[in-house]
Amino acid sequence: MKKIFSLLFVMLTVVSYSQDTIKIMHYNLMYYGQNTSYCTTTNNNLTAKDGYLKTIIKYIKPDIFTANEVGPNTSPQHLLDNCLNVDGVSYYSKTNYTNYSNTELCNMLYFNSNKLGFVSQNALATSVRDINIYKLYYKAPDLSTTHDTVYVNCIVMHLKAGSTSDNQNERATQTNMLMGYLNSLNKKANYTLTGDFNVQSSGEQCFQNLINYSNTNMRFYDPINQLGNWYSNSSFKKYHTQSTHTSSTGCFATGGMDDRFDFILVSDDLKTGTKKAKCLPSTYTTIGQDGQHYNGEVNTGTNNSAPQAVIDALYGMSDHLPVTMDILVGGTVDLPDFSNPFSAELINNITDNELVLTVSPQAQSEIQVNITSVTGQQLASQKYTVGAGFGNVSIPAGFLDNGTYYLTVTSEQGGKSFPFVVMK
Repeated sequence: MKKIFSLLFVMLTVVSYSQDTIKIMHYNLMYYGQNTSYCTTTNNNLTAKDGYLKTIIKYIKPDIFTANEVGPNTSPQHLLDNCLNVDGVSYYSKTNYTNYSNTELCNMLYFNSNKLGFVSQNALATSVRDINIYKLYYKAPDLSTTHDTVYVNCIVMHLKAGSTSDNQNERATQTNMLMGYLNSLNKKANYTLTGDFNVQSSGEQCFQNLINYSNTNMRFYDPINQLGNWYSNSSFKKYHTQSTHTSSTGCFATGGMDDRFDFILVSDDLKTGTKKAKCLPSTYTTIGQDGQHYNGEVNTGTNNSAPQAVIDALYGMSDHLPVTMDILVGGTVDLPDFSNPFSAELINNITDNELVLTVSPQAQSEIQVNITSVTGQQLASQKYTVGAGFGNVSIPAGFLDNGTYYLTVTSEQGGKSFPFVVMK
């Protein structure tokens, strides 16, 4: 494709905003610190998993890390000491694990204590596993003078696995219990709901209980609005989180990347930003998912969605992929929510110099490209004229410091926003 454009980026003055982002990450850790007859010290070795998880955490740098399948008793502390507070990092704290349901696998939440403080936690016992509810507050820079802060409530659950009607009924019972509890509180707030839901379709009753609950104030929303029949459906290949393996180790599930089991859902307040925090849907990412490994292993062939060491660690760590999303606190940024996105994809979301945008206009078009910070500061703006067909547009990014940014591209046909990271 022939590109016609004036290579002149307009650099804009960076101003100071009292805004910050909190990165939340959810991950099923696949029998972390828990041995069974099929997940053993040989095929699910804890020392090896520590190395894998340390690599993944160092790459993602979450501020809130929620986890499924953590072994009880000593494993939560072991994870903190061997995967989080390592290599000079000492700011992660953990919540208390619970096991009221008397299961071999627990949920956990860890947090960046430089940014966040712990308020309280609660847990609901079910016939399968606990549903954990944590309340955190944001340590705003002016907290000591304003005595005002932002609260984020994090719910972590791991629903019953399996595809039988009994399994589906059990999942529905679990989510009914959660929604009944929230309904009894009847208090709108900033909620995230993370976990391995083991669900194949948004039409299943357990998921409908969450997104179409009778009390509209308590409903949850999929930030990326990717509802449908996820299982073995290539239309959702960019969002599948399970399974990273096709060959059996005796522990990890097989079948390749063909299920969307793992989620970050949000409440209406977090969706709209009415309580000083707003989720940023354009940052919602399935780490390691490039959309090119449908029904395959995550590290087979080329996968440029993350550094190779991270891709290999994801394969070795779990049969799930982690999901992440940024939450803006201290204000809101109005990133476009396009109802009519046109055909455009960001090829590389990690760069040290240049971004490559693939576009497919039906006719010669003019596109507007903006780069903004996570707090909404516009850092660059440029128009490009692109011909009809399929091709790439190169966008300079070498002037940016290390960090996370957003690229927004618009045309008469619609638009899209993409998060990207500068690493030099």
